[in-house]
Amino acid sequence: MTDRPAGAPPPDPLTVAALDEVAAARAALGDELVRLEATARAAVDVRARVRRHPGRAAAAAVGTAFVVLGGPRRVLRSAKRRVFGAPDPLPPSLLPDEVEKAVRALGDDGAKVRGALEREFAAFVDTHRKSEPRLLRRILLSAGVPVASRLGREVAKRVFTASGEDVARREADLRARAEGAGREASSR
Repeated sequence: MTDRPAGAPPPDPLTVAALDEVAAARAALGDELVRLEATARAAVDVRARVRRHPGRAAAAAVGTAFVVLGGPRRVLRSAKRRVFGAPDPLPPSLLPDEVEKAVRALGDDGAKVRGALEREFAAFVDTHRKSEPRLLRRILLSAGVPVASRLGREVAKRVFTASGEDVARREADLRARAEGAGREASSR
């Protein structure tokens, strides 16, 4: 505040205090922005995380591939077969005996007719099947969805949470860069 012209009245103490508060707030904002940028950069620096924890990165990649490729479904199906046994195989033909006789009576074109009849019958059965709720599916969905949601939140939190030393290193880099830019601007 010594840069006032000669002959100007002395500055008001409240104005000086307000200007000092603005300067302090501006400096605090600059520090907070540097800290925010360092935290954000450290949180999304996947290469550094892989270098620091290659086992965790490999486990995350394998786990993601397992889920994407339908591994849980296959594991549950295999466990169900081991506990309850393999399901009974389907009969070679799903047609009633009377329809089977009529199809055989068609002659050479019987294979095509048989296929069409089987498809139509299967479609009929699918549309007229009673939609009864399955208890196991309801239990798995009612318990599994919240568990999967919680697990997803935890994975995302761990992926995007940066370590303190990484943030501190990035913050120091950013402060050095900002000081270097400030020196260059003042020397021009």
